[in-house]
Amino acid sequence: MRIPLHAIHHDQKGFAQLAQLCTKTSACFLDEIEIDMEATSWFDADMCAVLGAVLCLMVDDLNTVHLSNIPPGVKHILSRNGFLSHYGREKMPDRWNTTVSYRRFDVRDDLHFASYIEDEYAQRPEMPDMSPELLKKFRHSVLELFSNAVWHSQTRLGIFSCGQFYSQKNRLAFTVVDLGIGMRQNIKNCLGLELSSTEAIVWCTTGSNTTRRGSIPGGLGLKILCDFIDLNGGCIQIVSDDGYWQRERQRVTYTTMSNRFPGTAVNILINSADPKTYVLSSELHPDDIF
Repeated sequence: MRIPLHAIHHDQKGFAQLAQLCTKTSACFLDEIEIDMEATSWFDADMCAVLGAVLCLMVDDLNTVHLSNIPPGVKHILSRNGFLSHYGREKMPDRWNTTVSYRRFDVRDDLHFASYIEDEYAQRPEMPDMSPELLKKFRHSVLELFSNAVWHSQTRLGIFSCGQFYSQKNRLAFTVVDLGIGMRQNIKNCLGLELSSTEAIVWCTTGSNTTRRGSIPGGLGLKILCDFIDLNGGCIQIVSDDGYWQRERQRVTYTTMSNRFPGTAVNILINSADPKTYVLSSELHPDDIF
């Protein structure tokens, strides 16, 4: 089977195209699958996390996957973050230090994921200026994306992540993907609520909603990230099942995609040109507001 892949951007069309790739290959077993990238004129590097998850599903069904006809510019992008090294290509050095490397983590690799976030993402110079306490909260919010994937998705194929700094657009992008049951099914299993995929994403990003039980906290990570993105002027996108949701400049939009994505993907775009300094409200001294 040969499937052409067109330009992939971190937007609704990019996610929809990779969800369609899942649909086209879902019945393949012990097949040869060629992903023809001749028409892939651009590939946003952080979307490697999504493509990597899709290709992992194909391999899990005992298919052999080949990436062919990769344009030189795209090959350069996907070699610097280490993605193509998983498919027989050599990794190129990241001389400009713009990548957050492509990684696949086992569900038990929470400590390795924490180190990865600390070393490659949270301390990047493009991050807006934050107080130490707020930076700690931000790191915990990103770590909760991993935790949610472990607790809620029931994935057995691991968690995928990747990021990229786009200097010309002043955007620092980071994506986390799991191949689990999705938000809609998790809410149904835990709470018995029958929601559409988009309704489920809205539910998970609203108020204090969480499907965790007992004394284990949950549900705050996405809310903190959304609040920060509102202030920062960035964007956050979530895809789960056939639902696509985006929040940018305090405006939420969502739609139902034509094809289902088998899991959940969260994409964070931070405005690196933001000149503001951020602190937690609890850190402010009364004299600081005068």
